[in-house]
Amino acid sequence: MDIEKQMDGKKLVVKLIGRLDTETSPLLSDSLDEDLDNVEDLTFDLSELIYISSAGLRVILSTQKIMNKQGTMKLINVQDIVQEVFDATGLSTILTIE
Repeated sequence: MDIEKQMDGKKLVVKLIGRLDTETSPLLSDSLDEDLDNVEDLTFDLSELIYISSAGLRVILSTQKIMNKQGTMKLINVQDIVQEVFDATGLSTILTIE
C-alpha cells in the first residue's frame, strides 16, 4: 500500500493506494501518529483503495475516535468493494462517507 499525505494548515488529506490489510495497517497507523496532533480536519481519499481487512477497519475506527475529540474526519471516493465492507460491518453508520 502507498500512502500520500497533503497537509494544509490544520487540514490533512490522506490518500490510500492498494490494500489496507494486516501487513499494511501498522504502516498507516504509524504514519497517522506522526501527523494527527495538530489536525482538525482529516480526509481519507479511498479512490484507489481496492481492499480493506478487519485490521484496516480497526485503524480507521481508532482514527475516528481520535478525530471525534479534536475535529472532523471523512472518507471520500470510496470504491464499491470497500463500501460493501463498511456496510456489512455497520461502520457506514458511524463514519462520514461522501
